[in-house]
Amino acid sequence: MRFGIAGNLRKGGVPKIAQRVIQRFEVEGVDYVVERTLADVLRKRFRLKLSGRTISDRNLAGGSDILISLGGDGTILRLARQVAEKGTPILGVNLGKLGFLAEVSVDDLDDCLTEVLRGDYFVVERMMLQATTSKSTRSYLALNDIVVDKFGTSRVLDFETYVNNEYLATFTADGVILSTPTGSTAYALANGGPIVTPNNRSITISPICPHTLTARPVIVPDDSIIRIKVAAADHKVHVTADGQDEVLLRPPTEIKVRKA
Repeated sequence: MRFGIAGNLRKGGVPKIAQRVIQRFEVEGVDYVVERTLADVLRKRFRLKLSGRTISDRNLAGGSDILISLGGDGTILRLARQVAEKGTPILGVNLGKLGFLAEVSVDDLDDCLTEVLRGDYFVVERMMLQATTSKSTRSYLALNDIVVDKFGTSRVLDFETYVNNEYLATFTADGVILSTPTGSTAYALANGGPIVTPNNRSITISPICPHTLTARPVIVPDDSIIRIKVAAADHKVHVTADGQDEVLLRPPTEIKVRKA
C-alpha cells in the first residue's frame, strides 16, 4: 500500500504533522509519496531527503492507494476533484475548524494510521456533481455544491430552473445552490436548507435569498439533470464548484448540473 501525503500549507501545523507521518513511515518501511509543493517546504524546513518521493498534483490519484489530506474540509474538497476519476480514498486529518469531512484529529492520527496499515478500515463513497455551461466544453466537479449566483451587483437575478427538461420555477434571487448530500451541511445548510444523510441518493436545489414567500429548497433524485437559465442581465453570472473552481459568464447563458 502506498500513501500519498498532501496538505494546506496555509495552516501552520501542516509541515510538522507531515514530518511526523514521514518519519513513522520511514521507520516502518511504509511506501509513500509527497505532493511536490509540500515536499519543497519539508526539504527546506526539516532538511528531509525525499528523493524519488515527490509527486505532482495531477499524479496524486494514480500514484497512491490512499491519500492523506492534512488541513480541513477545504483541503479535502480540493483533493477530491483531483482523485475523482480514479476513486482514490482520502483520509482527512483535521487541522481546521469544523471538520465535517476531515474527521481524524491530530491526536488520533497515529492510532488511525495503525488501523489503516493493518487493513482495519472501510471506504465511504460520496457522490459528486458535474456542471457544464453553454459557453464552453469545460466541466466543473464538486463534492459539496455547485453555486450559480449574481456577480458585481446588489440586484437579484431571474434563475429559470428546469429538472429533466420540465420547468420547476423561476427563482428571483441572489442565486441557486445545487448540493449533494455531503454538501447539505455546507453552504446549503447556512442558507436554510435541510440536512441530508450521505447515503441519500439526491440533489438539493436551494434558492439563495429568494424574493418571494413561496420559494423553498427542493430535493430531486440524483439521476436528475438540472438546467439553470439566465436569459438577460446587465451583470455577469458567477458559477463556483465547492467555492474554489469558478467562472464568470455573460448572459444569456445556461448551466447544466448532474451527478458526476
